[in-house]
Amino acid sequence: MSTQKTVNGSPTNGNLQAKDFASDQEVRWCPGCGDYTILKQVQNLMPKLGLDPENIVFVAGIGCSSRFPYYMKTYGMHGIHGRAPAIATGLKVARPDLSVWVVTGDGDALSIGGNHVIHMLRRNLDINVLLFNNEIYGLTKGQYSPTSPRGQVTKTSPAGSVDSPFNPLALAIGANASYVARAMDRDPKHLQIMLERSAQHKGTSFLEIYQNCIVFNDGAFSPYTDKTQRDNTSLYLENGQPLLFGADDAFGVRLDGCRPEIVDLRSGKWSKDDLWIHDEQDRNKAWLLTALFDDNSSEGKLPRPFGVFLAEDRPTYEELVKQQIAAAIERKGEGDLESLLTGEETWTVKG
Repeated sequence: MSTQKTVNGSPTNGNLQAKDFASDQEVRWCPGCGDYTILKQVQNLMPKLGLDPENIVFVAGIGCSSRFPYYMKTYGMHGIHGRAPAIATGLKVARPDLSVWVVTGDGDALSIGGNHVIHMLRRNLDINVLLFNNEIYGLTKGQYSPTSPRGQVTKTSPAGSVDSPFNPLALAIGANASYVARAMDRDPKHLQIMLERSAQHKGTSFLEIYQNCIVFNDGAFSPYTDKTQRDNTSLYLENGQPLLFGADDAFGVRLDGCRPEIVDLRSGKWSKDDLWIHDEQDRNKAWLLTALFDDNSSEGKLPRPFGVFLAEDRPTYEELVKQQIAAAIERKGEGDLESLLTGEETWTVKG
C-alpha cells in the first residue's frame, strides 16, 4: 500500500506514525475487551493510507464499538443508533475526496440500523465498514442481539433466544455488496492484513470482526481462537489457493457439485489438485462460504472461513452521482432552482 498520496493536489505528510492518529481521550472499554486490539490495528493502518488526519473521518452510531471516533485523532461523528451509514453516505457524496470509515456493532448495524446497512451496501459508496460482532448487546449490559445464536441465555432471553440469528456476511452478499471479509480481534496480524485490503478496495468494503465481549459473552468465538482448537476450526482464505486447514494443512475442502466436503490429504486418496480453489470474484462460491460454512447445525463440521470472501470491481455511487450531475449540466446548463421546484406540471386548486 502506497504511503505517498495527494489530497486535492496537495502532498500528504509521509512521516506520520500510529501515535499521530491516537486522540488524547481516555479509552474507556472494559479491561480485556477486544475493542482495544481493533483500535490499535486501525491506528497502525492509518499511516499506510498516506493521508493526513484531517482527510479521514470515522462515523459511528451507538454501542461500545461506536466510541471509536473519540479515540481517533481524525474528524469523526458519533451519531444516533443505526444511522452511521446514512451520515457516511451524505458525507461521501458531498466530499468524495475524504476517506470515510463506519464503525458499528452487530446490534447497531443489524437491528435498528439494518435498513440503512443494506442500502449502503447495494449503493457501493467508496467507504469502509467495520462491523464488530460480539453476538451480544454490551453497552446496555448483556441483552441478546441479532447475531446471538439460538438458545443463548441472556438478560432478555432467560429461557434462551428463539430468534434465528443474522449471518452478517450472508446478509452483505444478499444486499449486493462488492466486498465482504472477516477477521477476528485475537489474530491481530491477520486483522491488519484485512484492514489493509479493505482500505484498498474501491467501493463499500464490509469487514466483519469477531470481537470478544469479556464481560457479557466471553469466549463466544473460542473455537476459532483457542490454540488447541483453531487449527481444525479456522480456514484462512487466499485468492487462487486451495482451501486448506488443520495442522500442516492436513485437511482440505473439495466441492461435490455444490456441496462442500472435508477430505483428509494424509489418506493418499486426495491431493491439493482436488480441492476447492478460492476465487474472490466468484459471488456464488462466496455465498457458499458464508452460508454453509457458518451453519453450526451442519453435519460436516466445516471450518469457519476468515479472509476476503468477495472482491468485485464496479462503479461507486459517488462516481455515478457526479457523472449524472455533469451530464445534466452539459445538457441543460446550470440548474434553475425555481424551475426545478415548480416543475413542468402545475395545478390550480379551486375552493
